[in-house]
Amino acid sequence: MNSSATQQIIVGMSGGVDSSVTALLLHRQGLSISGVFMKNWEDRDPDGSCPAAIDAEDAMRVCDKIGIPMDAVNFASEYWDRVFQYFLDEYKSGRTPNPDILCNKEIKFRAFLDYALQQGADKIATGHYARIAETEGRFKLLKGRDNNKDQSYFLYTLGQGPLSKTLFPLGELPKEKVRAMAAEAGFENHAKKDSTGICFIGEREFKTFLNTYLPAQPGEIQTLDGRTIGQHDGLMFHTIGQRKGLKIGGLKEDSSGEPWYVVAKNLDDNVLLVAQGSDHPALFKQALNAIELHWVSGVPPTTPYRCSAKVRYRQTDQPCTITSIDNGTASVLFEQPQRAVTPGQSVVFYHGDECLGGGIIDQIGDTLSDINN
Repeated sequence: MNSSATQQIIVGMSGGVDSSVTALLLHRQGLSISGVFMKNWEDRDPDGSCPAAIDAEDAMRVCDKIGIPMDAVNFASEYWDRVFQYFLDEYKSGRTPNPDILCNKEIKFRAFLDYALQQGADKIATGHYARIAETEGRFKLLKGRDNNKDQSYFLYTLGQGPLSKTLFPLGELPKEKVRAMAAEAGFENHAKKDSTGICFIGEREFKTFLNTYLPAQPGEIQTLDGRTIGQHDGLMFHTIGQRKGLKIGGLKEDSSGEPWYVVAKNLDDNVLLVAQGSDHPALFKQALNAIELHWVSGVPPTTPYRCSAKVRYRQTDQPCTITSIDNGTASVLFEQPQRAVTPGQSVVFYHGDECLGGGIIDQIGDTLSDINN
C-alpha cells in the first residue's frame, strides 16, 4: 500500500453530482485521482437517445474541470450475466427483485473493483451516502449522516474485502451541501436530477421494457374470498402493496369505495389477489424467512438476536428478532406487523448506525410457524 500522500484512487464516475464531488474532495486531499466511467448497458432509449453517452460526457467535463484523467470501461457482459439475468429470472418466478443491490455487489464492488486493482489502484471511491469505520483491521459499514440519503441498505452485501478497498467521501455530508459544492466548483451537472429507474438501464416504461424480455401471462384478479373482479396482464408487472394500474376501481359491487391493493400472488394459478383499504390486515406480515444471507463482518450473529431491520429502502428501522439462522436461512420476527413485505426484496439488519448485513426475503407470514412449516 502506498503512503496516504501517494495513494492511487480510482473514482467511479457516473456523470452525476455525487461522484463528481467525490472526485473533487479526494483531489483536494492531494491524492492521485483518476476517474472511470462504467458502461453496462448497450441499448438505446425508446426515443433513440443514449443516456450513457450523455452521462459519459458529463463525467468527462467534470474530470477535465478538476484536472484528472478519465477512462471508460465496458462491463455490459458482466452486467447481463451477473445482474440482468437474475433480474429476469426473479420476475419470471413472480418475485420482485432489487437490481440496485446486486448491481453494487457484482459490478461496482466486484467487476469495477477488480479492474481498478489490476490498474494499480490502492482503493476505489464512489458517491454513495454511507460510511466505513475501521477498528483493528476490521471494517464496519455505517449509515450515511444524511438520513434522507443514506444508502447502506443497497450496500449490505459488501464484505471485509471490498470495504477495505473502498472510500465513501460523501458519508458525512448532506445532499444539499454536495450540490452546493458542485455549484461552487463550476460543475455543469450541479443541479442534475438524481438517477432513478433500473440500475444502469435508467428510466423506462417498465411494462413495455419487461415485456421485451419476458412473455406476459395474463390471468385473473381475485378478492380474498375468491371473486374474480378483473384481469391482470402478468403477475410480473405487479408487486405487494401496489395500488395504481389495477384497473378495477369503481366496481358496482364495491360498496366501500376504498381503493384496491395487491396483497398476494398465487403463482400456481396465475392469480393476483387484492383487498380494499391501505390498512387491510392482509397487507401486513410480522414474520419472514430470508435467504442468500450476507454478513458484513463475515460472521452471522448468535441467535436469538435483537436488532432492527428495513424491508424496503427509506423505511424507518423496525425492531425485530432474528430468531434462528439455519442452513442459510434466517427467520425474523418483527415487534409489529410490517406493511407490504415483498418476496424478492431485501431485509437489511442494523444495530444503531451499523449495517450488519441482510438477505433476500423468501417467505412471509403472520407468525413464525407460518413460514417454518
